[in-house]
Amino acid sequence: MRRVLGAWDRSVFKMIAGRHWPGGDRVLPKLSRSADHGALWLGLAAGAAVVGGRPVRRAALRGVASLAVASATVNTVAKASVRRHRPLLDAVPVIRQLARQPFTTSFPSGHSASAVAFATGVALEKPAWGLALAPIAASVCFSRVYTGVHYPGDVLAGALLGAGAAFAVRGLVPTRAQLAPPARPRASAPALPGGEGLVVVANAGSGQRAAVRADVAEQVRAVLPLAEVVECGAEADGEPLEEALKAAATRAAELGGALGVFGGDGTVNAAAAVARRYGLPLAVLPGGTYNHFAYDLGIESVADACRAVETGEAVAVDLVRFKPTDDAADADTTKHFLNTFSIGAYPELVRVRERWAPRIGAWPAGVLAAVHVLNSAKPVRLWIDGRERQLWMLFVGNCTYRGVGLAPVRRHDLADGILDVRLVYGGRLARTRLLAAALTGALRHSPVLGTARARQLRISGIRPGTHLAYDGEIAPAPHALTMAKENEGLVVYRLPE
Repeated sequence: MRRVLGAWDRSVFKMIAGRHWPGGDRVLPKLSRSADHGALWLGLAAGAAVVGGRPVRRAALRGVASLAVASATVNTVAKASVRRHRPLLDAVPVIRQLARQPFTTSFPSGHSASAVAFATGVALEKPAWGLALAPIAASVCFSRVYTGVHYPGDVLAGALLGAGAAFAVRGLVPTRAQLAPPARPRASAPALPGGEGLVVVANAGSGQRAAVRADVAEQVRAVLPLAEVVECGAEADGEPLEEALKAAATRAAELGGALGVFGGDGTVNAAAAVARRYGLPLAVLPGGTYNHFAYDLGIESVADACRAVETGEAVAVDLVRFKPTDDAADADTTKHFLNTFSIGAYPELVRVRERWAPRIGAWPAGVLAAVHVLNSAKPVRLWIDGRERQLWMLFVGNCTYRGVGLAPVRRHDLADGILDVRLVYGGRLARTRLLAAALTGALRHSPVLGTARARQLRISGIRPGTHLAYDGEIAPAPHALTMAKENEGLVVYRLPE
């Protein structure tokens, strides 16, 4: 069998070498060289990350991860296991041959493994993008035989290995299609064909994407021509947004419809409080920089939100209520959060990030803010449920987040009744020990990090001048506060399963 396969491999190689392929001599050698060290695929991934939205970036990241696994497997295991010599170039026209011939063994083809791994990884997340990449990946694979550096069997084995690497990555990190739909249980909300009864408030000061904000009304009306869209400004005190939300909620209640909001997590937070107060379902249209809550609902675009509104698919989600302990009777001091709450280093990080984001962009500002906080932050002393703690940071999530440590990834259930509490303890070399644990993969067992699950929390002993952050908003912290879950306190639209 080995002799038969070897003979077939060589005969197909000679057939390809001896045939004239129109245009191939100009294109395929250049394409093959462009894929050296994965440069072609890394360039495509970088371009997608710059011009694409979150789904495209996620697909590109999966493609790069699949490529990395495939490349590592080929270069550390596969080539060392089968030491096959490269084909002889006698039958290959000189014009096709690469200027720099590879010096590693022939089996399997690393270029083919990387090409198929990247395309398959992207396809598992975004099938349409993977389909668009398939001809490029196939051309790279064929170019390896065409230029005489691999037998067809090398290419086929590399392609199979690349596809296997992509599926292995999917096994470790499931795609969105594999994940259980978040935010159960289902709730009753009106289906609004054409958007009749939907009143959307668009926050003109939310996020960093002015171009998207400018045509949000057109995007909504293209799908929901009967919806009403109101744009509001964003003054420093936030009053125009609050007034616009209350007026929109009143109008939606009169129509028997729903309240919609276009903006980031802070804007959605304000809209959620109003929707809860008026007993209205909320439609979240992602329009901020991060849009954590919308993405956890599976809403990644304005079109997604519009489809959900038309179908009437909705779920009940938890809110977390927090208020100063010494002012409990005053309803105006009660606030809510949908995503996260924190005291310590993170509020300072947000303040620095927001100061720099208008100048250099959100992501670079976030990196610079993290570096600044690591160098300058000081621990805070708090009493948590009656126990004194010295902390670099207290993080509280609304429902259980996936991900270890202080990098929560995503929630699969937005109505589990749980507060996800994470603490970074202060003390000698705490930051250094935490960073070392993260780099060595031992974060879960680090004594610097504490985790807990609770349904309510009491925080006291907060010093004057301390700030807190909730859903990306910064506010002065009171001396003491309590927080508790409001289970299934809000009805929101989500994409149908």
